[in-house]
Amino acid sequence: MSTYGSPLYVYQADRLHQTLEHITRSIDYPHVQFHFATVTNGNIALLKLIQQAGWGLHANTPGDVFLGLKAGFTSDRIVYTGSNLNRADIQQLIEWKIDRFNFDSLSQLQDFCEYSRSQPRSIRAEIGLRLNSPELTGDSRIGVRPAEFEKANEIAQQQGLRITGLHFYRGTGTNATSAFTQAIDRLIAIAQQLPHWRTLDFGGGFGYPYRGGAVFDWREFGAAITERLSALSRPIELVIEPGRSAIAGCGVLLAKVVSVKWLGDGVPAPQATANCRRRYDCIKSIGACGARGLSGDRNLGNWRCIAT
Repeated sequence: MSTYGSPLYVYQADRLHQTLEHITRSIDYPHVQFHFATVTNGNIALLKLIQQAGWGLHANTPGDVFLGLKAGFTSDRIVYTGSNLNRADIQQLIEWKIDRFNFDSLSQLQDFCEYSRSQPRSIRAEIGLRLNSPELTGDSRIGVRPAEFEKANEIAQQQGLRITGLHFYRGTGTNATSAFTQAIDRLIAIAQQLPHWRTLDFGGGFGYPYRGGAVFDWREFGAAITERLSALSRPIELVIEPGRSAIAGCGVLLAKVVSVKWLGDGVPAPQATANCRRRYDCIKSIGACGARGLSGDRNLGNWRCIAT
């Protein structure tokens, strides 16, 4: 920490590679792609490792796309799924040659088609819809209802486009494997309402057991989704978007204790806490010897320091 300062996130590259390989090997379906959900960690050094492992990128904002391109992802390996796109965002994404979109609303789809219509050359893109179905997605602001599919198809066809994909988002940090496997049959039935359906984007939301408890079973999920999709009469492309489930287990936060407050029961309460979204406190004291051992050590064995 004397080199990089405090607080410091440290990531183990070997652990990351092992996790990516485990997820990849757990799904035997032949028409599957894996795209890392960069909304969970946009550090370019980590994104480069993920790109080198052969994964694509899932972006929620134009900023996510910018980081992905900087990390070496080609535009054809980036899937964009986001809400609140305006015309300037659409223009920027098209200039970056992003051609795979999952739209969040009919108005978003309409804006894309109108922008496409205004261009001298037609824009060819793979278009999907984010699903809003309370039985599967709960009370969510995200997505398009199945009752709106017909109107969505009309909007796309006016521009010579087809809606070919359905995107499912279960919710952030879901560790219960059954929450995903039990949704498969219903998802397929809903997707089949799209006349040109050929892609099922199973989204992200796969959790990590920060506090113990249930651990998502990738092999069980992989077997279930492979069985269901393989039984269909034609090949369907499957997209999986792990985020924190891929990255959380290979990182650690190091921080310098700046003060100690003694509680009434004689237990010291460290005042080094991370002020970040949905943080989980698991504070361990390294001790003076451990701290000296880390001092000035850039690589820390198999651990890679990434300044934030």
